[in-house]
Amino acid sequence: MTSIKAQDSALILIDHQVISMGFIKTQSPETAKLNSVTMVKAAQVLGIPNVWTSSTEDDNQDWWIPELKEVDPEAYASRIKRTGIVDSWDDPAFVRAVEATGRRTLIMAGTTNDGCLVYTALSAKQAGYDVYAVLDAGGSVFQYSEEVARLRMIQAGVNLITTAAILGELAKDWATPQGAQIRKLLAENLTTTIGGFGLAK
Repeated sequence: MTSIKAQDSALILIDHQVISMGFIKTQSPETAKLNSVTMVKAAQVLGIPNVWTSSTEDDNQDWWIPELKEVDPEAYASRIKRTGIVDSWDDPAFVRAVEATGRRTLIMAGTTNDGCLVYTALSAKQAGYDVYAVLDAGGSVFQYSEEVARLRMIQAGVNLITTAAILGELAKDWATPQGAQIRKLLAENLTTTIGGFGLAK
């Protein structure tokens, strides 16, 4: 497996919506939201394009998470609003948006790993993309369904990863200007979630 590179990557967020986040039971929804926001901030530092998609947003009044909208208003305005399609890859508008990035590595997170994420990750992998599924930027209703989703992705060749791991791999070198910014984002993330390890010093 080759190392992931920022210049080859796009960040994909699937169904990061207020009501949908309530389906996350395998970890704190607030942690999943924090990790998603952290990744979007890192993408801005590294020049990684974003593609966001929401599911039945208007019909269910399940609005996109405002914290993400605040970080990247352009990605929010360009989000693909699916009207019932379960697998985002079945939506031609979504696929066109991904193709328009010109990137072949997809850093992907969905609100539910056993629903929003798994279908799109499998389909994107089948379409020839290198897919990194960021598990802690989402979650599942049940632990066993989380485990099954992980197994399906592993069997299909999807790379499973966490927010901290993807930030480190993308940063490459903490001593570079971009690396220092990513290091600060990681420190802020860890400080919020578990008290940190003095990384901000």
